[in-house]
Amino acid sequence: MTMRLHPEAEKGEMMMNTVTDKNCISKDMSININDLADIREVEIDPALPKEERQKSFLRQIKNPHLYRCGDMIVRVSFSDTGVTLEERLKQYLLSGQGLSLV
Repeated sequence: MTMRLHPEAEKGEMMMNTVTDKNCISKDMSININDLADIREVEIDPALPKEERQKSFLRQIKNPHLYRCGDMIVRVSFSDTGVTLEERLKQYLLSGQGLSLV
């Protein structure tokens, strides 16, 4: 996925290319950052059972695949590669591109 600021986009808007499913590609979909839930404002009660914590998160974040963190739009997507997220993160960190393990 590529994200780029569109020259005609107002402040707080981004134009982005995104794959919505395997058969549908939506190009230059306009996203207003102010319409997205900010993950920093999500509050989860740790005393709740796991299922209730998950429901609470989904209610607050609205779309767990597209939200914001401050002024940054976060889009979560997965490739069908057979590699787990844990394996990919380990590979990234060990490559020297990620955070230091020290």
